[in-house]
Amino acid sequence: MGRRTGGAGALGAVLTMKIQTINLEKGLPTVSFAHSQLTQALLSARASGIQVIKLIHGYGSSGRGGAIRGDVRQTLQKKKASGSIKAFVPGEEFSPFYECARLALQVCPQLAKDPDYGRTNHGITLVVL
Repeated sequence: MGRRTGGAGALGAVLTMKIQTINLEKGLPTVSFAHSQLTQALLSARASGIQVIKLIHGYGSSGRGGAIRGDVRQTLQKKKASGSIKAFVPGEEFSPFYECARLALQVCPQLAKDPDYGRTNHGITLVVL
């Protein structure tokens, strides 16, 4: 959960990692509106000291992945390439078998307790800031 820092003995301060969940599919928004929500969420989370954001974007009804999901993944790929975020973990890769998930767990070990960990949920993406 947290880790102890500084000080002698067992009385060191306990640091807890901050995780925020953002539901981008709530209210069935347009891709454009969800994109602006994503942009604002990333800015707000960084300013608040959040280390990880769990994005709920849904999978879409087409069976191939929805438009919001596609836009989120494309946006995050660009942000990772530019250095704006450290990493992102597609929900289908959020398990101990994928390097990106292992990196996220190193940054925020409490993610291992997330109910979607190891469940191959195509409707979420985690962002490591």
